[in-house]
Amino acid sequence: MMGVRMNPEDIFRLVDKHNGRHGCIVSILEDIQAEYNFLPRRALRIVASRTGRSLVDIYALATFYRSFSLKPKGRHMVSVCMGTACHVRRSPDVLDGFEQHLGIGAGETTRDREFSLSTVNCLGACALGPVTVIDGEYYRNVRSGDVGRILEHACRDENILKMTEDEQVFSVNVSCPHCNRSLMDHEHRLDDYPMVRVTVSFRRKHGWVRLSSLYGDYRIESEYEITPGAVVQFFCPSCHAELRSGRLCTTCDAPMIILFVRGGGTVQFCSRRGCKEHMLDLVDEEDMRS
Repeated sequence: MMGVRMNPEDIFRLVDKHNGRHGCIVSILEDIQAEYNFLPRRALRIVASRTGRSLVDIYALATFYRSFSLKPKGRHMVSVCMGTACHVRRSPDVLDGFEQHLGIGAGETTRDREFSLSTVNCLGACALGPVTVIDGEYYRNVRSGDVGRILEHACRDENILKMTEDEQVFSVNVSCPHCNRSLMDHEHRLDDYPMVRVTVSFRRKHGWVRLSSLYGDYRIESEYEITPGAVVQFFCPSCHAELRSGRLCTTCDAPMIILFVRGGGTVQFCSRRGCKEHMLDLVDEEDMRS
């Protein structure tokens, strides 16, 4: 199973940034979740010790909010709808199919952390049932016999890095670190690569922004003009969670924005318009085997 590389100093920094503020524990846990895609137990112990709160209190908050997870999530999030409309159309059979193919039960993650399987009460698409969602993509009228094909499609679509003709430039396929839904906008392309769509807020304006998916390319399209120097808040257009990292830009001290790279790893960039600070951290093959 893949190991989790956690630097205690990073947890200390996240705690100290929020400590003393109202609701600081939740903010600390949100930053840790964004950083690691779950809440490592060692990190929770550090939070308790650093804030002077009991470990019981920390775990109570970590288990109360559904957005937090105490277990590592898979690269692909599979959600099978078990609402009434889907249930009567044999969604339990679909769930059985996923459990058999993946070798896990609902609420579990495969040992290689490729897939996490969950059930939901309703996805709001009753007329399309039975419905399954993988990484934000809806599959309608699913039957148990479709499961293998659907999983194969999800794996084929991974393509974490697509090299361009210039091998120093590549495209990244990113998702939200909170809900794991894809942020790729395949209907709007730049240099024939899908753009990254997010929502933003700055200086009393709120709208959409599309970013180039080419790593190191700073071209954007936006609903409103963003003036140079403005610090922008970025949000997931699906779950509306803020995409802020626990790190600050080493160049200008603005918050860094964090996105998950499909296939393992993160990409981070500065939230200040015009600052070119960015970093890419991919899970390497050695970590995949450990």
